[in-house]
Amino acid sequence: MSALKDKVADGLYGLGWATVKKLPEPVARGLGRKIADLAWKRRGKGVLRLEANLARVVPDATPERLAELSRAGMRSYMRYWMESFRLPAWSRERAANSVTIKGEDILKEALASDRGVIIALPHMANWDLAGVWVTRALGVPFTTVAERLRPESLYDRFVAYRESLGMEVLPHTGGAAFGILARRLRGGGLVCLVADRDLSASGVEVSFFGEAARMPAGPAMLALRTGALLMPVTLWYDDDLMRGEVHAPVEVPESGTRGEKASLMTQALADTFAGAIADHPEDWHMLQRLWAADLEERTS
Repeated sequence: MSALKDKVADGLYGLGWATVKKLPEPVARGLGRKIADLAWKRRGKGVLRLEANLARVVPDATPERLAELSRAGMRSYMRYWMESFRLPAWSRERAANSVTIKGEDILKEALASDRGVIIALPHMANWDLAGVWVTRALGVPFTTVAERLRPESLYDRFVAYRESLGMEVLPHTGGAAFGILARRLRGGGLVCLVADRDLSASGVEVSFFGEAARMPAGPAMLALRTGALLMPVTLWYDDDLMRGEVHAPVEVPESGTRGEKASLMTQALADTFAGAIADHPEDWHMLQRLWAADLEERTS
């Protein structure tokens, strides 16, 4: 049964990549909204988890408001998928004209320093589109890490897709990714990491919307090991555009052990992410458990 589910999942994603990019833009967007609304009405695990997460982001929201937010969140999430299926066919001009980034000069100045730059993002709007903007509009290659997916053929699809957009993609598991990322940074390169959900057992505990959660230590540890600049970037949708903001580099604490410094720097990322998510909760695509209390509830 597991093998059958994997095969079906791979087939559905393959169908999406093969067909959605051929649809006229209005048709693709309309299809995405219909799929999102259907998923929202079914009230599956992902939708219920998204709503529970949003309840922490907007603690004074009524049940009706939470329902509105989760519906908008599912539409935003499906917009991400519909755009991603079509991104390989986008021109450089289309990519540049679809994204507006506040603080672009801050990023360019950081890249020109040759210190290496780590961009850390939450799961907001379309981080793949942001990557296309970097590679095609700025003309800057970068390295990222991808979560291992089941089946392996689906993971291979994602790697091939992101590499077609100009990204170097490393597997999250296997242990070699950190060393390769460090080498890229020491060479003055750019590394982009989605950093609001810990996928390992070595995450850092942070306070996130007033509760304990774990976030990956990798971005801060890479900055401490290499001297690279650690820069939060947040994204959101605004009608047909995707907007974003490059925030000032996270400061390295003057004292403390490396682990203590990494904890403080990761908390700084969490605080920046929280501010942007609070401003644009419908564009935060967190359909998984994140807070420590929820993770403990699942394992108890």
